[in-house]
Amino acid sequence: MVINEILKAIILGIIQGITEWLPVSSTGHLIIVEDIISFQLSDYFVEAFMVIVQLASIMAVILLFFKKLNPFLKDKDKEQRTEDLKLWIKIFLATMPAAIAGYLFEDKIEGVLQKPLPIAAALIFYGLIFIIIENRDRQGRIEKFSDLNYGRAMLIGLFQMLALIPGTSRSGATIIGGMVLGASRTIAAEFSFFLSIPIMVGAGFYKLLKLGTSLNALEWLVLGIGSLTAFLVSIIIISFLMDYIKKRDFKLFGYYRIILGIVVILYFYI
Repeated sequence: MVINEILKAIILGIIQGITEWLPVSSTGHLIIVEDIISFQLSDYFVEAFMVIVQLASIMAVILLFFKKLNPFLKDKDKEQRTEDLKLWIKIFLATMPAAIAGYLFEDKIEGVLQKPLPIAAALIFYGLIFIIIENRDRQGRIEKFSDLNYGRAMLIGLFQMLALIPGTSRSGATIIGGMVLGASRTIAAEFSFFLSIPIMVGAGFYKLLKLGTSLNALEWLVLGIGSLTAFLVSIIIISFLMDYIKKRDFKLFGYYRIILGIVVILYFYI
């Protein structure tokens, strides 16, 4: 049993580390994987696992972008520190719409749309949107965060609200929003990463504090291995994506989403 649970944690950690950052929807992948494998542990553990592995993924963002996000490094001048603080204001402003909407409506939306067909439809629809946007062949005007004003940041936050619909992808929604509003692929992707920090860090540490002695030794071991896996895979995937979009566009991910949406339909309905 121990080996089986550890292997499941590694598999789910890998999926989390990949799909949290690529605009392909973690829900679309997990809906199939969870139908094939499931933990033979407490329901509370499963709930905690899905939150804590997300926290581990966010730690990868903080590590990789520590210098860019930290306004208090000694080698930064006053102007750079001011820009960094402005970036954090933009991050929190853009986080608020999804945070409020999620608090009010997430459970209701998931109760209605957390089903294979709506998830497949979202996968295919936003896959088509990625292809359409990239076919415009237009260079993003916003090449640095100082050019991203507060209004556009909040509008990207409104796009993030779309991720409440299962199958949309949080990173996919915010990257699409950034590109529609004139951001380069690099700025759109990085801002998408940064927007994940406030909510996921808060939710992750809150869940850790609530755990206390609720988990047994095996569950802590499985949780730790799954989280470490998600952290390491996230580092690899984020680095890959930032290098990838310097040379290529997002159309490949659009085609992948369409194929995955079709696979979900075939798996559950054929």
